Amino acid sequence: MKLTFLGTGTSTGVPVLACRCPVCTSADAHDRRTRPSVLIEDDGHAVVIDTTPDFRFQALREGLQRLDAVVFTHPHADHILGLDDVRVFYFRQQQPIPIYANTHCMENLKRTFQYIFDGNYPYGGLARLDPHVIEGPFRAGNLDFVPVPVFHGKLPILGFRVRDVAYLTDVSAIPEASFPMLENLEVLVLDALRHKPHPTHMSVEQALGTVERVKPRRAYFTHIAHELAHEATNAALPPHVRLAYDGLKLEM
Repeated sequence: MKLTFLGTGTSTGVPVLACRCPVCTSADAHDRRTRPSVLIEDDGHAVVIDTTPDFRFQALREGLQRLDAVVFTHPHADHILGLDDVRVFYFRQQQPIPIYANTHCMENLKRTFQYIFDGNYPYGGLARLDPHVIEGPFRAGNLDFVPVPVFHGKLPILGFRVRDVAYLTDVSAIPEASFPMLENLEVLVLDALRHKPHPTHMSVEQALGTVERVKPRRAYFTHIAHELAHEATNAALPPHVRLAYDGLKLEM
């Protein structure tokens, strides 16, 4: 199994528009971050978690040739607005693309992309999607997903465990009932926005505390804001904890 970080930035991306801070003007390619998403590939199957506004660019950069499913964490704009670009994979594969989301997220997807779902769009060129509401563990592509309930501020959203990897983006708190789902991990991918506390995201310090409790072999931080320079932040982290970066590939 291979996990590729399609994007590792916060909702604005990095560089931030009109910002001239040291990270936004950095020459280090690791400091250029598109919106957060991952691609998981195994045995010829490809599943994306979240379709960001940068999905087309991310898929081109990685040479993505097929797409077997899309799994959604929650319905905020930086995680869903690339869904229209999934249609190209439907045209190529000539099979509806399965999408998976909880009830709240699926309702929002159907509102935001009404022209895809209502069946009355007269102009053609639409993706055909096969929607599935997440109510427990499910199979997407050839991979088994375990939904991990977490909180994004006051909003209940989903992280996911796939084999020995857990992906928890946009998380500010993990309920006690979810910690047993995070035992014996090879890799934990976790939200770590910045050093300063934020109401809907973990800070670096909070994320490090979570890593200490969960004890994965390796941890990678994502959904990173422009307050964190890649090289300087990594230098201050424990050896088994790193900032992720766009295009990083992990082989399991």
